[in-house]
Amino acid sequence: MTLATAADYGWIRSSSFFAYGLEAGYTLTLVRGLPPAELFAVAGAAPRRTCAGLGELIDAHMEVLDGYENWPESFLAGAFTVPGEGGDWTLVVEFGGDLGTRPSLMEALSAGTRAVSHTSNGGKPMDFFHWYEDGELRVTFEWPADRTGSTPDDLNPLMREVGLNPTGDEDPDVDGKAAVLALTERLTGVRVTGELLAGAEYRTGEVPEEPVSG
Repeated sequence: MTLATAADYGWIRSSSFFAYGLEAGYTLTLVRGLPPAELFAVAGAAPRRTCAGLGELIDAHMEVLDGYENWPESFLAGAFTVPGEGGDWTLVVEFGGDLGTRPSLMEALSAGTRAVSHTSNGGKPMDFFHWYEDGELRVTFEWPADRTGSTPDDLNPLMREVGLNPTGDEDPDVDGKAAVLALTERLTGVRVTGELLAGAEYRTGEVPEEPVSG
């Protein structure tokens, strides 16, 4: 297990790419042992072109949005393989999408393995963390002290170590978003850096919006 803390992710506040994600809304998802092509198949995503770097992925994302006159009916997700704890992981980045927050999809993606995601919805200060294990949502929270899931307290020791307070007020000296990235690394063994995101070769898929039940 790595010993990452919020201090290891201070770079997110000086990264133009991460700033775009915070402004537009993003989801970053990590799934162990499931290659990008298989992950997209489970998500029902239509394969699209490969993007060389995060800048090209953002451009391709904008192209998808520009293809709709009104509300978009799909979003672009980019994925690549990265080594981590227990083997290879697929890291998925999306802007304005919700692949990493759909319960039924995350349950399917984490069947027999582990999946972790964290999000920001852009303009509103809403950020969520999700940890799934063997198809089960173990811990999820927006605020560290307000957790749900089947085992909501299982990450409390790790949360304290990365700088999150699972039982009370947040420390104003700790960057909560950076701490969530550190918590994600503790669970996956994957160190996410600006260089990693900027230089990765992204296999992309166009994910349809989830139908509205009525």
